[in-house]
Amino acid sequence: MWWMDASEQQHRSASAVIVASSKDDEHENDRTRMTYDLATMAAARSKQQQQQKQKNEPTAHEDGIGLAADEECCLAGAEGLINALLVRRIFLGDGSHETPLHGGIVVDTQGIIRRVLRSAQEVNTYLYNIESEAVYDFGDLVLMPGFIDANVHINEPGRKDWEGFVTATKAAAAGGFTTIVDRPANASPPTTSVANLKSKTNTARGKIYVDVGFWGGIVPGNRDQLAPLLAAGVLGLQCTLFGSAPPVGEEFAAVDEAQLEEALQRLEAENEDEGVIAVHAELPLPVDIPTDEEASREYASFLVTRPPSMEVSAMQLLSRLAQRYPRRRLHALNVSSAEALAPAEACQRAGGQLTVGTCPHYLALSAEEVPKCGTEFKTWPPIRESSNQERLWRALRPGGTIQMIASDHSPATPGLRCLTGGRGRGNFLKAWPGINSLQLSLPAVWTALGGGGGTSDDLSLSLADLHRLMCWQPAQLCGLGRFKGRIAEGYDGDFCIWSPEEEFTAIPEELYTATKATPYAGRRLRGVVHATVVRGLHVYQMFEGFGQPLGKVLLRKSSRKVVKFVRM
Repeated sequence: MWWMDASEQQHRSASAVIVASSKDDEHENDRTRMTYDLATMAAARSKQQQQQKQKNEPTAHEDGIGLAADEECCLAGAEGLINALLVRRIFLGDGSHETPLHGGIVVDTQGIIRRVLRSAQEVNTYLYNIESEAVYDFGDLVLMPGFIDANVHINEPGRKDWEGFVTATKAAAAGGFTTIVDRPANASPPTTSVANLKSKTNTARGKIYVDVGFWGGIVPGNRDQLAPLLAAGVLGLQCTLFGSAPPVGEEFAAVDEAQLEEALQRLEAENEDEGVIAVHAELPLPVDIPTDEEASREYASFLVTRPPSMEVSAMQLLSRLAQRYPRRRLHALNVSSAEALAPAEACQRAGGQLTVGTCPHYLALSAEEVPKCGTEFKTWPPIRESSNQERLWRALRPGGTIQMIASDHSPATPGLRCLTGGRGRGNFLKAWPGINSLQLSLPAVWTALGGGGGTSDDLSLSLADLHRLMCWQPAQLCGLGRFKGRIAEGYDGDFCIWSPEEEFTAIPEELYTATKATPYAGRRLRGVVHATVVRGLHVYQMFEGFGQPLGKVLLRKSSRKVVKFVRM
């Protein structure tokens, strides 16, 4: 059971327009664009909320997902006013259609999808009979469920100059993502206690343009905080088997096998089987570290320090734990080595609850193209050779070993990335590991693999594959799949409107992230996001920019406690 911490802003723009297309091959509807005075609508909605509060009833999804009764927000829109959103290429992501259809979506004033129109005839009939609609025409753009990134480093509080809530969520919205989940490591303090989680959520309120959930962290010595973190609302727990880079490593230390198993045992003892445990899956192994200063500017000097065997050993460990603790879901983050897929595949075939994720940079970039001093390409695990890459591509197919793609967005200041002048410039061994990719994840993946991309036809991704890997499976991983991840009645009205055919050149200065360095700089990419809609509200439009920061903090509530908040 779930509820959403409703920190949504009370203020809205003077008017709002909902987007629609009512054309088909034979008819063209003459409805004009209409706007509505949101002050009137907000007043009506506020009155409705006051009545609900007096009854102590929250606004809720029909399946028990809603807003906490004491933290409701004022959603713009009068009671009974329905917003229609209709397009000629809509991909529902509900399994009913593998290709886009001409249809539409009816979103109510709570931002919930109440009806799906599945043909041009339904669209025109609806528009003819319903008068209180605001109408736009999206032309031939594709409308899909909003993308979900379950692996994002938002470094606020403490390291806002690396990445903060405003900049990260703007980048997410511009990239077509309607929900992101923040990793626990890089903020100061990290999300390793309930108090630190509250610090995170308090910092986020009023700043976020898309919905944001949170991972809790597992570090040495915080086993007593794990069940409380889950009860307080984190979507799952994360840890690393390989220490974080300084200065983060001082606050978010790695756990070893014994400490990870101790955490699993503690959760078992407390009968806490909700939430997944996600692991950065590299185990430390003895390696030779190059010491030559000039050699450190070559990517090969870094690549040899993170061999595939580190990932293989970690995946073997996770496979053993998945068999030993069958109630607990485990997830391997950021898998870059195709060799590590074999133990994961064996575990999955044996029925173990182990899922695998990879990242856009492992699919779109290769070691051969990393330039000298190109530390913007450095990440953990490393970007590997193109021969390894094709095996990752194959594992993305339906039923494959890799279930999802997430950015692992982890920017840092130019100095930490060794991108500034001086003796340390371009030193791969000293540079902070992390890729700036949140805003560019969708076009990076689509350019490499989508609709033919640079691959053979049997490896190319369809829109259905893209939805599965970057929307539906991430929603399932984080427990959001009952109200996010597809276009269906009762789901949140979260949408990405984009053109899979359009191309653009990635220009760092045009990114909305706090820092701009990215390995995609200067690349020609395919797939342009035109608009992003969260619960029926525009948060980003390509030519108009951003609306208000109306994203919500997403918190999970234990099913044992949800009856206090949600009308069943």
